[in-house]
Amino acid sequence: MSSSMDATPKYYLDGGRVSLQRIKRHGATAMPRPHSHEAVELYYLLDGERVYFVDGKVIALRKGELIAIAEHIIHSTASSEIAEFERVLIHCDMSALPGSLGGLKLFEAGEPFRVFALNLREREEAERLMRRMLEECAQAKPYYEACCVSLLAELAILLGRSERAASASASRDSLHAKVSEIADYLQRHYRESLTLADTAKHFYLSSSYLSRIFHRLTGFHFREYILHLRIREAQRLLAHSRKRISDVSLDVGFEHLSHFNKAFKQACGLTPMQYRKQAKADPNRPYEG
Repeated sequence: MSSSMDATPKYYLDGGRVSLQRIKRHGATAMPRPHSHEAVELYYLLDGERVYFVDGKVIALRKGELIAIAEHIIHSTASSEIAEFERVLIHCDMSALPGSLGGLKLFEAGEPFRVFALNLREREEAERLMRRMLEECAQAKPYYEACCVSLLAELAILLGRSERAASASASRDSLHAKVSEIADYLQRHYRESLTLADTAKHFYLSSSYLSRIFHRLTGFHFREYILHLRIREAQRLLAHSRKRISDVSLDVGFEHLSHFNKAFKQACGLTPMQYRKQAKADPNRPYEG
């Protein structure tokens, strides 16, 4: 898959608590792996269209829309039928913003992401603020970092005041809706012995077609996504319950404890026991897998 790219450098501000970059790409692109961040992600689409997979949902992001993704939420992006796009990507540790914005909420409690379908006035203001930030970083005049953080605070206020558009996060493409439906089905049944063939039959699709569209839009292979769901639930149980590790293994769908231990360590870099000890010692820091 080939593509060409016009990009500004990636700028790091305030000791790395904020990063900023504008990129314009020509040709189909996709993230090599789903991932997460310790900071909030703000992804604003200046032009074109992108497909996001986050929280088990496929989101078609279009020109003038911004998606905010909370810390530690697994997500991926890929090209839509419109391959060319231009975006500004900001990662922000919310503690970098002024203390007076401590009560500002980009998300409702427990909400993993939010799509902002900005109106024309909000869009023009958001683009002005991001353009100013990029100019300040490129020129690097005295106090430019403080200026950028101030501009970012203005952007956060704009988003905090933006009216919630319930339809903005809904899929507007039948294929996206189908993959979201499949992901939701896997989230409800991952503890069972799911197979690609049985799942494809459930949705009246061929196995090869389901495998292909699921990977293209989510970044996960079929079995890989089931494993991700099982490990994520195992992390929750290890951190917040006193269940025996053998019971946790069964609860999340592993038939053999040895397979669970091996898969968990491969995914997390820790054994289940090590993870439990670390989670109990620092309950406010979730594993970023």
